[in-house]
Amino acid sequence: MKDSLLVFSGGMDSTTMLYEYEQRIALAVSFDYGSNHNQREIACAKLHCERLGVPHLVIPLGFMAQHFHSSLLEGADAVPDGDYNADNMRSTVVPFRNGIMLSVAAGLAETHGLAHVMLANHAGDHAIYPDCRPAFVEAMSNAIMAGTYDGITLLAPYTNLTKAQIAMRGKKFSIDYSETYSCYKGKEHHCGTCGTCIERREALREAGIIDKTVYEA
Repeated sequence: MKDSLLVFSGGMDSTTMLYEYEQRIALAVSFDYGSNHNQREIACAKLHCERLGVPHLVIPLGFMAQHFHSSLLEGADAVPDGDYNADNMRSTVVPFRNGIMLSVAAGLAETHGLAHVMLANHAGDHAIYPDCRPAFVEAMSNAIMAGTYDGITLLAPYTNLTKAQIAMRGKKFSIDYSETYSCYKGKEHHCGTCGTCIERREALREAGIIDKTVYEA
């Protein structure tokens, strides 16, 4: 039964969720909030939605790039190199990004008569991003349920999975991860040195997937 809306970036995790939960996803929604990598991600999201025949919306949230501070909104040179354990990766936080996007997604789900909103956050996000942690997911689900007539709920089945475990799930669907985009710098090719590129490489290696991504380094 197609009862869910997917918040779909076009990255590895949400693309895996699109394929794994295809039978219940009635609508996928991407948000154009002005990040360095936004347009490349959205292009990937459109590709996969067209391939599976899933309706896809792109919602503009340009105010975030205008008024919020984050290296993800300030060009490739602002993004630090290093893995997610490095303190400097906190600069990639976009304040309350998921809270804003999920609020819009909840309104869209209610408008379209859908019962659930789906989010592809995962365990590797917890250290850096407060709006990916289990406590946030639970609180946001409660808020969405309380704030909608039909009691829409937030589903986040990857919350306690690593990126490698998610990739292992994607392997079952023969997903070509080179048709997803992760790099925070947003260049034509993945830089290979920012936190999300490092995590991507490690996840694919651990999952035993040949990494066809083109990296600059």
